[in-house]
Amino acid sequence: MQNPLVVALAYDGLCTFEFGVAVEVFGLPRPEMGENWYRFAVAGIEPGVLRATGGIRLAVDGGLELLAQAGTIIVPGWRGADEPVPQQVCEALQAAHLRGARVMSICSGVFVLAAAGLLNGLSASTHWRYTEKLQQRYPEIQVMPDVLYIDNGSVLTSAGSAAGIDLSLHLVRRDYGQAAANSVARRLVVPPHRVGGQAQFIEQPVPVAYESKRLSPLFDYLQTHLADEHTVESLAAFTGMSPRTFLRRFAAAAGSTPARWLLNVRLTRSRDLLESSTLSIDEIAELVGFGSAATLRHHFRAKLSTTPAAYRKTFTSGNEKFITSRETT
Repeated sequence: MQNPLVVALAYDGLCTFEFGVAVEVFGLPRPEMGENWYRFAVAGIEPGVLRATGGIRLAVDGGLELLAQAGTIIVPGWRGADEPVPQQVCEALQAAHLRGARVMSICSGVFVLAAAGLLNGLSASTHWRYTEKLQQRYPEIQVMPDVLYIDNGSVLTSAGSAAGIDLSLHLVRRDYGQAAANSVARRLVVPPHRVGGQAQFIEQPVPVAYESKRLSPLFDYLQTHLADEHTVESLAAFTGMSPRTFLRRFAAAAGSTPARWLLNVRLTRSRDLLESSTLSIDEIAELVGFGSAATLRHHFRAKLSTTPAAYRKTFTSGNEKFITSRETT
C-alpha cells in the first residue's frame, strides 16, 4: 500500500465495540503479513483522556492533525444519531479525503461522514434502526436499508456493529488479497467473506431445531456442487420435504429463495477465483455453475456494476477504484 497508516477517530462517549473492531483488524501486530502491514493510530477529537462505553478511559496518540497523515480513516460509531458533529471534525475529514485518504464508518459513524458532506450523491448503509433518520436528514444520500456494507471506493459505510468486521475484512481483501483476509478472519474466528449486499438480519434464522439439522447438510452440499443444476424439486427431495414446505423453510433459514441464495454463492465463488486463480472466465463460469461466460458477465453487471475482466484487473493491477456500492440482494 502507498499509505498503510490507519487512523481511528476517538471521542467522548466512544462506541467500544466498533472501536475494538478497528483495533482488532487494523491495529494488532501481524508479523506473518510482512513489513508493509497496516500501521495504526488513534486520533482524539477532544483533548484529554476520553471516556468509552463500559467505563473505559482512553489515552490517544494525537488529535485531528493525525488525519493529515492517514491513508485510511475509520469512524467507529458516533455518540448519538442526534448528536451534532463538531465543525473541526468535518473540516479535518474533508481535507483528508480531498488529499486522497479513504474514509470508512461503522454503524452510526455514518452520521459523521454525512455531516462532513462526504456521502452526498453516494449510497450508504448503516444499522437498520438509523436508516430512516439518515435518509430524512440527508436526502442527497441514497440510503440502502438492508445491506451489510457499501464500498464507494474512497468512502465506505457499514451497517451494525458486526457488519464493521465484514467491511474491515473486505478492505483487507482489497489491499492485500484474499489469503490475507482469510488469515485475519481465522484469527477472529469469523466467516472470511460475507457479500456486502447480504441482508442485515433474518426474521427467523432457524424455525425449529430439527429443520435446521435437515437444511444444514443441504447448504454444505450446494457449496460443493455449485456446477450442478438444481431445481426446487430436487432440493426438496434432498431434504425430504415437499416443494412448498421446502421453500418456506429455506426462506426462513436463509432469508432468500434458493435461486437467489445460489446466485450470491456463485458470485462470491467467482470473485474468489478471479482474485486468486489464473483460470479463464469461461472456466470459472463452468466451475461455479453459470454455464457460460456470457451468463457470468450478465450477473456481474447486474449485481456488481462491473465485468469479470475488470474485477480481475482490479486485483492484479493494484487499482483501488473498484466500487461495490450497488451490491444488493
